[in-house]
Amino acid sequence: MTEAAELAGLDVSRETLDSLHSYEKLVQRWTPAINLVSKATLATFWTRHIVDSAQVFAFCPPDAGHWADFGSGAGLPGLVVAILAKDLRPELRITLVESDLRKATFLRQAAQTLGLKVVVLSQRIEAVAALNADVVSARALAPLSDLMQFCALHLALGGVAIFPKGARYENEIAEARKAWSFDVTPQPSMSDSEAAILVIRNIHRAQD
Repeated sequence: MTEAAELAGLDVSRETLDSLHSYEKLVQRWTPAINLVSKATLATFWTRHIVDSAQVFAFCPPDAGHWADFGSGAGLPGLVVAILAKDLRPELRITLVESDLRKATFLRQAAQTLGLKVVVLSQRIEAVAALNADVVSARALAPLSDLMQFCALHLALGGVAIFPKGARYENEIAEARKAWSFDVTPQPSMSDSEAAILVIRNIHRAQD
């Protein structure tokens, strides 16, 4: 399978593939200093991180204008989304929220190096003014029940949340439903047969 075909079926240019490889090299260069990703995953970075993040972008609604990524860390999926959007959705505004100042510095430097127009907010998610985003994402950040609270703060009416989750995603859905009402469509993960991409809409507190 070619690299382009691995990217969730997205039709990307050679320039986009080159940018993704440049991004990979940046993460490899910075990781020893600030632990962006587990060193054990660097050897399989393309499948473990790039493909895993690209499949999140694949569920972006065609009319979305603003994407917010929470706990962006190494830029997964936020910077991968921004690289893909530069080619496929140039009108999409992207905001990355990362409270760790060193990681936020990496995000800004990487975005500048790769020529990406993103806004990086080095604040806690709950301290950020309402973003009113059409799409929110987060990868390996928090349990689904906590992510619902972030959606309540920052997701626009009619927006969609896209969260990659591991093998216990059904348990997380059940736990989140104790406090929240939402519609969820689990999509199969291309990078982990036991995982899923949760596409979530119509979020509100269960008692509302």
